[in-house]
Amino acid sequence: MSAKRNYGSLYAAPQGLWLLLFFAAPLVIIVAYSFMEKGLYGGVEPRLSLDAYRALANPSLLLVAFRTLLVSLVATVLTLIVALPCGYSIARSGNQSLRLFLVIVPFWTNFLVRIYAWIAILGNEGFLNDALRALGVVADPVQFLYNQWAVVLVLVYMYLPYAILPLFSTIDKFDFTLLEAARDLGATKLEALRLVLLPNIKGGLVTAILFTFIPIFGAYAVPLLVGGKDSYMLGNIIADQVTKTRNWPLAAAISMTVTVLTGLAALVFLFRSRKPAPQSVEEPAAPLGVAGTSAVPSGGAR
Repeated sequence: MSAKRNYGSLYAAPQGLWLLLFFAAPLVIIVAYSFMEKGLYGGVEPRLSLDAYRALANPSLLLVAFRTLLVSLVATVLTLIVALPCGYSIARSGNQSLRLFLVIVPFWTNFLVRIYAWIAILGNEGFLNDALRALGVVADPVQFLYNQWAVVLVLVYMYLPYAILPLFSTIDKFDFTLLEAARDLGATKLEALRLVLLPNIKGGLVTAILFTFIPIFGAYAVPLLVGGKDSYMLGNIIADQVTKTRNWPLAAAISMTVTVLTGLAALVFLFRSRKPAPQSVEEPAAPLGVAGTSAVPSGGAR
């Protein structure tokens, strides 16, 4: 009887080809461009050069990189602060389907439409300023737009579902009787959540952080449309180098540096957040007087 043939590699071939064409090949092109010279009218000259990587030490570029990191960290932390109670509420709710539907609804709207909706809310003639003037709180419009806080606010809104969904998925599998047991042992509600819930949903927290920090770090449209001149991020610098300055090697070098740094940071974060393997507990040695050993040696004091 002939043995069964294994078609696993054949089934995986389309996926591997897809990844090769649309992920690996563009990445190889970007790496190659980053080590070439800038063309006179754009593009690249096929000559080996490290000028693009030397340009990364430009102080203005380092300032933008620091600003990008700061905005990404603040937006990620605020996203988690909002997403954690939302995920917990959905997991404990009796109508999870409706609440999940409300979380997913923004995905049905175009990315740019949601950004322009925030411009209509925060603009000088927007809904928020109109409401403040109608209530007599202010006479002149408040500048809510075109600053770093507007960028952070819109980024939190944009990537909030990416944090809520993995947190909900993890919290929904949590045994909530453990919280009741912690309360019975004298813990407050906050202590039970901090000491019992959070350590048991670490996987969801890690996923939520990665799903928000990495795309926020490379954001382009949000800082361009709602941020001011002091809100430029690395994504905007890359776009400008490609379309305006036409320095493709520098754009490729910045892209590769961002990719490598975020990849390494994600790997370190995943490695450090990995649960330690359970250690075997050795059986304690039997005390004297147990297992046939006399507690009082013969001939001892009476």
